[in-house]
Amino acid sequence: MILNIRGDKLEITPAIKSYIEEKIGRLDKYLENPENITANIIARVRGIEQIVEVTIRLKKVILRAEETHKDLYAAIDLVSEKLERQILKNKTRMSRKHNTSLVKDMNINFDLHKIENEEKDEGKIVKRKTIEMKPMSEEEAILQLNLIDHDFFVYKDADTNQICVLYKRKDNNYGVITTE
Repeated sequence: MILNIRGDKLEITPAIKSYIEEKIGRLDKYLENPENITANIIARVRGIEQIVEVTIRLKKVILRAEETHKDLYAAIDLVSEKLERQILKNKTRMSRKHNTSLVKDMNINFDLHKIENEEKDEGKIVKRKTIEMKPMSEEEAILQLNLIDHDFFVYKDADTNQICVLYKRKDNNYGVITTE
C-alpha cells in the first residue's frame, strides 16, 4: 500500500514514519493489489493529545479511522486495529450476502472460512430501554446529557416537537441529529 504520511503541528521523524509503515502496512494482507491503494495518514497534536487519522479509498468503500491518545504510538496502534476491524466487518457483511464479486470490487481478499469464525465476535443487542419523552430545549438536553454521563441523549424538542439525538463530539462540542 502506498502511504502518504503527513504531520500537522507534528514532525514526522524517521522512527514515527517507520512505525506507521509497519502498523498500517500490516493491512496489506487483507487487500487485493495493495500496491494500487493509497492510505492518507495525518498525525497531529491537539493540546497534550496525539491524533492519528487514516483514510483508505477502495473501489466501493472508504475506510476511515481516527484515534486520540496521549502517546502517539498508542494512537497508531489503536487506529490500525480499528481499520483492521472495519475491513473484517465489511468482508463479513458482504460474505453474508454471498456476494463475492462485490467483495472483490472492494479490493479486499476474500476468505469465507476465516470470516465465519470472526462472525462469532460481532456484538449483539443485550439490553433495550424505554424512555419517557419530555419536551425540552437543547440547553436542557445538554444538561441532561452531562448529568447521565453518556455519549448521547434522546429527547423531544419543545419548539419543533421532533425527536432529536444530542451527542458529544470528540472536540468537546455537541451535535444534534433530528428526524423528518
